[in-house]
Amino acid sequence: MTDRAFHTDEVAAQTRAGAVTMRSGIRDFMPEQHRTFFAALPYLLVATSDAAGWPLATLLEGDPGFIASADPVTLRVGALPHTADPAAGMMRVADEIGLLGIDFGTRRRNRANGIVTGVDAAGFTIAVRQSFGNCPQYIQRRAITRAHASGGPGRELASLDPEARSLILRADTFFVASRSRANIGPAGGADISHRGGRPGFVHLQADTLLVPDFRGNHYFNTLGNLLGEPRASLLFLDFESGDLLQLQGLASIDWSASAAALVSGAERIWRFQVTRGWYRERAATLRGALIDYSPVTLRTGTWYPELSANRAAGE
Repeated sequence: MTDRAFHTDEVAAQTRAGAVTMRSGIRDFMPEQHRTFFAALPYLLVATSDAAGWPLATLLEGDPGFIASADPVTLRVGALPHTADPAAGMMRVADEIGLLGIDFGTRRRNRANGIVTGVDAAGFTIAVRQSFGNCPQYIQRRAITRAHASGGPGRELASLDPEARSLILRADTFFVASRSRANIGPAGGADISHRGGRPGFVHLQADTLLVPDFRGNHYFNTLGNLLGEPRASLLFLDFESGDLLQLQGLASIDWSASAAALVSGAERIWRFQVTRGWYRERAATLRGALIDYSPVTLRTGTWYPELSANRAAGE
């Protein structure tokens, strides 16, 4: 295994958090088990960026096999963002891209970040520069099915409307796309990661989201990126309806003990100030009936205990 070094801002975040990370566990190739894992998925989380360099998080879907790997450093994705997706047209040759494969039925997840090497009418190809697995913490187990997607135009948001706010407050899962600052070296790039908790784990103050950062793998890929490049993107999925909420905004991290004390299990809090958003009704075919919460999730608190009490109890 080639163990890739962390970039400067990831190391700074680890130091600020008092974390000791001896090895990154990040390869510059995909092991066979990761290649077969991606090939079995019917969906993929993607971090790309718009023309101004703002990260964009999106969801791509297809039949199992729409993701393929010809060799350990190449992934082919046979799908592109829908024309109504703000990420449409944002797959460009030589751009950084981050991919997250996650199996909600088994809580398994793997990441593959790299550079787009080709784009055509059917999809895109990336050269993998970083490949690594993540632990199953905070992943809620779901029975995955697929339904019809409307493919409608959706609506652009200058601020969060009632439907967007409702989806955020009900969510037990979301995804965050980030990117390292420019010229940080080969350990940098685009990235997309998973965040999970009980419903109510995300707090809203007007158009600012407050997110508890629970104990993780000590890599600090996301928070390290946000230290150097505060622009980020969030993706919320309604697993019952297929609605998608995509947000762009500016992130900041509160490392203080007083902030961490606000939510049980949090080690720090980060804030996300929404600058732009899109709400797309029934845009995804992905559906996911909740089976159970991660045991680690159940040991964490929320800002709104009343939102999660019944679901956490399995009702």
